[in-house]
Amino acid sequence: MKVLLYTEGEKLFSKSGLGKAIKHQMKALESEHIEYTTNVQDDYDIVHINWYGPNSFALAKLAKKRGKKIVYHAHSTEEDFKNGFIFCKQISPAFRKWLIKCYSLGDVIITPTPYSKRLLEGYGIEKKIYAISNGIDLEKFKKDKTLGKEFRKKYHFSEKDKVIIGIGLYIERKGIIDFVKLARRLPEYQFVWFGYSPLSAATREVREAVKTKLDNLLFAGYVEQEEIIKAMNGCDLYFFPTYEETEGIPIIEACACKTPALIRDIPIFEEWLEDGKNVYKAKTLEEMEDKIKKIVENELPYLGEEAYQVAKERDIKVIGKKLRQVYESIVKE
Repeated sequence: MKVLLYTEGEKLFSKSGLGKAIKHQMKALESEHIEYTTNVQDDYDIVHINWYGPNSFALAKLAKKRGKKIVYHAHSTEEDFKNGFIFCKQISPAFRKWLIKCYSLGDVIITPTPYSKRLLEGYGIEKKIYAISNGIDLEKFKKDKTLGKEFRKKYHFSEKDKVIIGIGLYIERKGIIDFVKLARRLPEYQFVWFGYSPLSAATREVREAVKTKLDNLLFAGYVEQEEIIKAMNGCDLYFFPTYEETEGIPIIEACACKTPALIRDIPIFEEWLEDGKNVYKAKTLEEMEDKIKKIVENELPYLGEEAYQVAKERDIKVIGKKLRQVYESIVKE
């Protein structure tokens, strides 16, 4: 059994959550000793497609003609698309129709969570859909105080500074506007946002947020994974004010590092992240402000050990076994 892992425009997405997901797939397959290739010219039994572009659609059609099995990985939905870059809201209905056309080419569909699985089923797609996490590399993401000190040294934070980090592209959906509003409301804390995308593609509100000048607000731009691990270990809180996700890899990374986390209380997180058990949740800006204060001032219980269990269930080795089961099931068919 040989798998073609295909991601159209892989270089374009290398710095996004999708880029992380592809790397996790590779490690997951390696953990199960499943032979794979990224070269479309190679022979293969199964093509695992990770995007919805025209080349991906064409490859799926060709693979079907050649009698190859197709796994279509649904990383995107209309819901997480429409509050992204400029004009996304206007074209989201057409985007949904295109997603249905692409995903329906799969013999099976994989999507990261039960929530995104329900969304796709609501589209009327009549294919078997598996909910399998994008996973986390627990050999890399783990609690390490030394790395945390390196983060504070690099960004000139003292041990006494209360540091809150956020991660994501410059898009409205990630909650970046609320992140900036809270930095303004809480000048006694340091706010750092990691991630980057061209501001020319962002909405006016996002552009204004990113251009905000505050003494306690830093937009650090895109950094490599190693820097994110240091930041997770060196911060007092990982704050994830996202409005919509199909999973949200950074929250799993925070859980793996046993980092205190505050997330927006939205449906995607309902079945696997519990308020007061492994993370903290809030809906309004006022609730977020209140919980940020209580978490960083240690007025709420530390949940790091419980959070780690969430990451443990999504270890890449666990994901590898689940992918093997999917592959073997369609090959037998």
